Amino acid sequence: MADAASQVLLGSGLTILSQPFMYVKVLIQVGYEPLPPTIGRNIFGRQVCQLPGLFCYAQHIASIDGKRGLFTGLTPRLCSGVLGTVVHSQVLQHYQDLDKPEDSGIGSFHREGSCSFDRVIKETTREMIARSAATLITHPFHVITLRSMIQFIGRESKYCGLCDSILTIYREEGILGFFAGLIPRLLGDIISLWLCNSLAYLVNTYALDSGVSTMNEMKSYSQAVTGFFASMLTYPFVLVSNLMAVNNCGLAGGSPPYSPLYTSWIDCWYMLQKEGNMSRGNSLFFRKVPCGKTYCYDLRMLI
Repeated sequence: MADAASQVLLGSGLTILSQPFMYVKVLIQVGYEPLPPTIGRNIFGRQVCQLPGLFCYAQHIASIDGKRGLFTGLTPRLCSGVLGTVVHSQVLQHYQDLDKPEDSGIGSFHREGSCSFDRVIKETTREMIARSAATLITHPFHVITLRSMIQFIGRESKYCGLCDSILTIYREEGILGFFAGLIPRLLGDIISLWLCNSLAYLVNTYALDSGVSTMNEMKSYSQAVTGFFASMLTYPFVLVSNLMAVNNCGLAGGSPPYSPLYTSWIDCWYMLQKEGNMSRGNSLFFRKVPCGKTYCYDLRMLI
């Protein structure tokens, strides 16, 4: 119980600190660019036409809504984080309780050492179930968070309070409205988890020599490296999920001309792929203007 409480406190602190980054990222993901491109230089010294980075974008938001405006959507995101941590830990605790009778048996240590790949599959499966359960339960808060953020685009106030947002979604879209964008989000989490753990197992087993004293420390780093690599590969699922969560929700940011109306998440995927925007929002600092861009600039900033 103490571990769960510490995880909740740590997660809440990180959520608060990262909220401005999340806010800017979501606005970039939906294709909203309030500031025009500028001429800058890349790491090789060449002149490129680039979009404003994280700090310029955040400064623009703060100039309109103040510094508190950078924390729009924080309440439902905190609720999502706390509830997700509790559900995740409870599911894993349930599996640990089931393993206690088996661990007390004779020869359990030998089975654990001789079936490392089976153990990876077993632990990854349990982690997948725990994460999926947490995602399923917290997704309504995730939808509210995203919609409250993109209100900045049209200066709306449709999704302000948590209770009012819940009633609005239920009244206009029914129960399914709370799970908009759920499928690509689940798929991205599952693929990322299996890819991360599988790559980490292969690296630790075949690329690193466990006989060297420093290898144990390197194996712990390999999990972080493979996790970063897996998250990069599955980023399109995150982008599609967020776009579907705000698509046609009655806000300017989820409707034309800012955003097309997608018939399904697969339609959204193919359209982004066709436009070359599958990595939109993945970078917050060096943002080169892509060919065939479909961004909608705030005309008031260009006058």
